[in-house]
Amino acid sequence: MKKFFEAIASLFEDIMFLPYQLLTQLEPYSWWLANGVSFFFLTIGCIATVYWIKQLRKFDKNGEENKDPSAHSFL
Repeated sequence: MKKFFEAIASLFEDIMFLPYQLLTQLEPYSWWLANGVSFFFLTIGCIATVYWIKQLRKFDKNGEENKDPSAHSFL
C-alpha cells in the first residue's frame, strides 16, 4: 500500500506540477509572465462575478425572485 501512495505522490510532484515548477523558474526573468496564470484565473473570476450580478439584477427587475421569508427551508 505504501508503494501505491508513493506512486500518487510521484505523479503529482513529477508530472502534474511540472508547469508550475517551470513558472517558478521563469520568475527571475519575467514576473509578469510567471504570474500570468494567476491573472488569467483572476480575470475569469471577475467576468463570472459581473455576469452573476447582471443576472441577479435581471431577475430582481422582472420580479421572478420569491422574496417571501418562508421561501427558503433554512429560514
